Amino acid sequence: MRVSRRSDVDPFIVMDVMEAARQAEAAGRHIIHMEVGQPATPAPAAARAALARALEEDALGYTVALGLPALRRGIAQLYRRWYGVDLNPERVIVTAGSSAAFLLSFTTLFDAGDRVALGEPGYPSYRQILKALSLTPVGLPSRAEDRLQPVPAAVAAAEDIQGLIVASPGNPSGTMLDRPALAGLIEAAAARGAAFISDEIYHGLHYGARAVSALEISDEVHVINSFSKYFSMTGWRIGWMVVPEAQVRTVERLAQNMFICPPHASQVAALAALDCVDELEANRAVYAQNRRLMLEGLPKAGFTRIAPPDGAFYIYADVSELTTDSRAFAAEILDGAGVAVTPGLDFDPHRGGSTLRFSYARSTADIAEGLDRLQRFMAQRG
Repeated sequence: MRVSRRSDVDPFIVMDVMEAARQAEAAGRHIIHMEVGQPATPAPAAARAALARALEEDALGYTVALGLPALRRGIAQLYRRWYGVDLNPERVIVTAGSSAAFLLSFTTLFDAGDRVALGEPGYPSYRQILKALSLTPVGLPSRAEDRLQPVPAAVAAAEDIQGLIVASPGNPSGTMLDRPALAGLIEAAAARGAAFISDEIYHGLHYGARAVSALEISDEVHVINSFSKYFSMTGWRIGWMVVPEAQVRTVERLAQNMFICPPHASQVAALAALDCVDELEANRAVYAQNRRLMLEGLPKAGFTRIAPPDGAFYIYADVSELTTDSRAFAAEILDGAGVAVTPGLDFDPHRGGSTLRFSYARSTADIAEGLDRLQRFMAQRG
């Protein structure tokens, strides 16, 4: 049977690393997971309790395509609490994870053949989803001196672009854009007539100043967020997007046909999770401790060329002095140290052979053990 050209996308390498780690664990090894961006904590207790009650009281059938009205209102209130933004809940669209939000955003904003700019390094699925939709990703190589974030000059110089995707905090870097930097990128995109998409999935996970939302600067943007990271609900597959009022009905029509609705059970839990501030902030305190350990411990293992992260739970390391084949190096670390890390090829197809991403989303005990293993392994490796 024939296969479409647009289905020819690259694998998500971190998932391959996860499978290799699983196989090692099945063979009896104890693996420390620094590869996957997944909190070790479960969904907040009140969220789980709310779902347990709903399972007894509600059939949990279809909801409306845009999501439960109460959840949309709750998300709008979150923008007031976090950013001081007065957001109309009608602009909030609940989605089946942020992945569904990206599909809806890209199909709303772009036609087949359009060119969409994105920073490199960056989240690999942007590139692959764009390809699968017959769109062309345009990489904007970032520099260490710009803390691995794109800059307006690169947007202005990009050839024939119809869109720009920006993430702050970034994945894999964890670095953030302050308000002037984010505003500069929004303005640069507008000057090109390009749609602006702000990936804010790691908002709430910051270790100094909070992240700035694109909605603090402009209403003519798409903002995408998720309950996966700060709210510890990765497997629940529940996220949201905020779009200009004039585009709500367009997105609704697409959502009706693509997804019918987001998972009802996950929406119930997500609504309760919005109020679990103390538990979620305790989780963030753990990440802050893990970050401190990583910034102290990675250089002792020989990973010295890093951009200290402002948020999320990743550290991106330049390992060009150690390897030009990050995939083979990650496999060597898994085999020799029992620590799973992600090759940079996932995030930068051109320069990622010389970088690794380390996640510190697991327990502090795991992070400490992983750092000890890395230090011993690298000392033996020479």
